[in-house]
Amino acid sequence: TWQRNQTSLADFILEGLFDDSLTHLFLFSLTMVVFLIAVSGNTLTILLICIDPQLHTPMYFLLSQLSLMDLIHVSTTIPKMATNYLSGKKSISFVGCAAQHFLYLSLGGAECFLLVVMSYDRYVAICHPLRYAVLMNRKVGLMMVVTSWLGASVNSLIHTAILMHFPFCGSRKVYHFYCEFPAVVKLVCGDITVYEITVYISSILLLLLPILLISTSYVFILQSVIQMRSSGSKRNAFATCSSHLTVVSLWFGACIFSYMRPRSQRTPLQDKVGSVFYSIITPTLNPLIYTLRNKDIAKALRRVLRRDVITQCIQRLQLWLPRV
Repeated sequence: TWQRNQTSLADFILEGLFDDSLTHLFLFSLTMVVFLIAVSGNTLTILLICIDPQLHTPMYFLLSQLSLMDLIHVSTTIPKMATNYLSGKKSISFVGCAAQHFLYLSLGGAECFLLVVMSYDRYVAICHPLRYAVLMNRKVGLMMVVTSWLGASVNSLIHTAILMHFPFCGSRKVYHFYCEFPAVVKLVCGDITVYEITVYISSILLLLLPILLISTSYVFILQSVIQMRSSGSKRNAFATCSSHLTVVSLWFGACIFSYMRPRSQRTPLQDKVGSVFYSIITPTLNPLIYTLRNKDIAKALRRVLRRDVITQCIQRLQLWLPRV
């Protein structure tokens, strides 16, 4: 038993994304640039929403949570991949692999739930604007966000505990750049058909149910927009909804590609491509999609920058005046 436990706790080998060729060195450098854009973009979005009082609304609170999820998500996988590539090592400890699996699955599930909450927020704002302050007050928004985080974390904890409890055999080489479920489950010894069915059902609940709820919200939103008489109101409604719909399409499209395909149709390369998209590309694009077309964020950035410049001028003046 002791020997079996020691074997089950041995390190895993991550194949990674890149080899030692010059082309792959360029691709690695490009990935790191994208990673830095993702980190800086999401951090800036969170800071702006926290600092500027005019952004202290339910919609921007939910956006700050989306940026926080993206920030942690991208930080869960890329730093380890970069460390392994630069050091020449490919190992990840059993605990490290379990932690990575738990975090990425928690954040992925939480983002699915949060996108549903964001669509509900838009539905209330457009279809019931007079009741918005009651239906989407701070307490309701906070409760929905906490539920998203907790629900996804419990789901991830159950899946991670079951998966890491199975015996692993062979070289323990994960054909991926992090411990993602489809890649790790291939290393399990024995028949796990029943478990794979439960994972498939869980994927349906986490992916298809949110898509159904988001679609329902947008059916009602579209009906309300069609009935609007003011062209300005229609433009504002489409502007706020188009950003959310773009993020939803990118996120759920990549997740369905990675998790809803039968095991027989998956290849390691396809799994990597899908994972790169939703673990690197999407967290980078989300803040750009939401901020580039958002006048409130642009104004908040100008206000904060102006405030910082004025503060610096006052501080320098205070330092200079005693000398005079």
